[in-house]
Formats: sequence, structure tokens, C-alpha cells
Amino acid sequence: MKVIVKKDYEQICGIVTEIIAGGIRKKPDTVLGLATGSTPLGVYRELIRLHRDEGLDFSRVITFNLDEYIGLKA
Repeated sequence: MKVIVKKDYEQICGIVTEIIAGGIRKKPDTVLGLATGSTPLGVYRELIRLHRDEGLDFSRVITFNLDEYIGLKA
């Protein structure tokens, strides 16, 4: 595992976005596990911007959207 430390939320969102976008450009049919909640929203906003402004193509990407329900009753 590679650990990246940055000064603030915006910087880490930029790095994560670059990693994801680079992976999609290299392998357009990539599979992503995406977290829910508010933590990844900055990354998702930047990915949307790349799609709109630079044409980042998600048409062949497959996603699994992850969520945690530990401790909830059935």
C-alpha cells in the first residue's frame, strides 16, 4: 500500500482524482469501488469536471458503490 500525505482536503482530492482519471485513461473498462458518504465528494466533483471539460469517458467504467451498515438491525 502507498500512503500519500497532503496538506489539506483539496490537495488529497486532486491526487486521488489524478489516480482515478489516469487509470480510466489507461484502461477504459476499469472497475472502481466507490465509497458513499460525504468524504469522497470533492473527488467526485473533480471527476465530473474532468468529464465535462476534458471529455473523461466513463462509458465503459464499471462501479461498485460501497456503503457500511455495521450495527444496524435487520
